[in-house]
Amino acid sequence: MALDKILSIGGKPGLYKLLTQTRSGFVGESLLDGKRVTVGIRSNVSVLSEIAIYTLEEEVPLREVFQKIKEKEDGKKTSISHKAEKIELEEYFFEILPNYDEDRVYASDIKKIIQWYNILLDNNINEFAEEKDAEEPVSTKTSSEEE
Repeated sequence: MALDKILSIGGKPGLYKLLTQTRSGFVGESLLDGKRVTVGIRSNVSVLSEIAIYTLEEEVPLREVFQKIKEKEDGKKTSISHKAEKIELEEYFFEILPNYDEDRVYASDIKKIIQWYNILLDNNINEFAEEKDAEEPVSTKTSSEEE
């Protein structure tokens, strides 16, 4: 399942799988306990595929951060709990994303990322690398060498 079907709902713990859309919002299923919830349009909902993490140069898509965690942990759950101390979380995240913007990425954000990664693994969602299009840039040759 792709990250574009996984949601974070403000005020509700964990992650949710998008099941269907309704006239007034959508129905999601918790990845923690399987319970279904109806969420209105006005709720604060984020699709994981649309989330990015601030670095000093650019914003890095969350899928790339998850992929880096997966590579560091050899596809297993994180070696650190999302309930660890702030300094431990920051040190761990620095290993994953050395140039993350410490002024704009808070310990609470790191906790969520670690917790979400582990929830996704528990639900056998572990393909984070973006599928690249097979298109290659077309090279155009100019005839400027003619005299």
